[in-house]
Amino acid sequence: MAEILIVEDEISINELIRRNLNLTGHHCTQAFDGLSAIDFLENGKFDLLVLDIMLPGMDGYQVFERALGTPTIFLTAKSELTDKLKGLAMGADDYLTKPFQMLELAARVEAVLRRTKKVETKFTLGDMQCDFDGHQIFLKGTEIECTPKEYELLEVLIRNRNIALSREKLLDMVWGYDFEGGTRTVDVHIQRLRHKLHLENYIKTVYKLGYRLEV
Repeated sequence: MAEILIVEDEISINELIRRNLNLTGHHCTQAFDGLSAIDFLENGKFDLLVLDIMLPGMDGYQVFERALGTPTIFLTAKSELTDKLKGLAMGADDYLTKPFQMLELAARVEAVLRRTKKVETKFTLGDMQCDFDGHQIFLKGTEIECTPKEYELLEVLIRNRNIALSREKLLDMVWGYDFEGGTRTVDVHIQRLRHKLHLENYIKTVYKLGYRLEV
């Protein structure tokens, strides 16, 4: 679990980000303007800053200068290349232009946390434990043999836990957009994971959509 500071003046967007990152296991603090963000940064310790550029009182660039090296993902409605280059040149870790999908933000958050070594290295659910560094899966302490795709699918479900993922999205995230097989491939691999890892009560089928790892 990472400590994340969300700085976004649009309340609905801020709350949507918080809910989604909370679902994936992170703890979020919310700020709605630049000055309050500075106060949080000076009085707390955060693993990641999700920072809008257009803020009242003090813009995101000014907040970033006071962020004391906290890994940062910029959010902005601006799409001009100069704005993106400015943020990256200042040392930001990533840049996302509104509107964006929450799954994309969650993936970028995980990528930054992984690069900065702030992401979890193990995940336990019931009798199952997944070791991300070793790409190993254990059940009651015994390693379970899984194919590379079974492991990748499980990791995607874990990283996006409590979020409903369509079969098409899972197919794209695990097998790639150019995979020629159908979504039945996802169903087969889900059934294997449920059986092998005793996850029948955790991997839920979402009617007419796909699956969700419920934690």
